[in-house]
Amino acid sequence: MSLIDFTERHHDNPLEVVERVASTNGWSFERAGEDEITILVTGKWTDYQVSYTWMFDIEALHLACAFEFKVPERCRGEVQQLISLINEQLWVGHFDLWIKDGLVMFRHAMVLAGGLEPSNQQCQSVLSTALEACEGYFPAFQFVVWAGKQARAALDAAMFETSGEA
Repeated sequence: MSLIDFTERHHDNPLEVVERVASTNGWSFERAGEDEITILVTGKWTDYQVSYTWMFDIEALHLACAFEFKVPERCRGEVQQLISLINEQLWVGHFDLWIKDGLVMFRHAMVLAGGLEPSNQQCQSVLSTALEACEGYFPAFQFVVWAGKQARAALDAAMFETSGEA
C-alpha cells in the first residue's frame, strides 16, 4: 500500500466505537452531532456526564467527565489547589475546574493522527481511567466544598485506607 492509498482510505468516525462501548455497558447516551456523544454513568458517589468529542482538525478523541455538583466561588481557590495536588499523582489525564460554570471535570485525549482508529478496548480503558479517577478523588472534592477542609487535609482524608477488621 502506498502512502497515497493510506491517506485516502475512509475511516469510520471514532465516536461510533464509543457508541458501541456505551451500548455494551447499558449506559444511556446521546449523539449531539457528528463530533460529540454524551454518556450518563452512575457512580458510587455521584452521576457522571461523560462527553467524547472527535476533534477532526487535530485528530484527537477528547474525553471530559464532569461531576454532578458545582463548586461555589468561595471554594474555588482551594479546589484549584486540590486539583494541583491530585494532578501530581495522575499518570494519565488530568482534572480541571471550569471557572465560568464551577464544574470539576476529568479530561483526557487520545491522539489518532494519521488516520488511526480507536479500538473498543482503548475507548473502554480511557473511560475506566476517568471513572476510577473521579470515584477515587470525589470524596476529596466533597471535603473541600462541603466540609471546608484545606486541600492537603481533604486529599489525605480521602486517600486514607483502612485495613483489617475492628
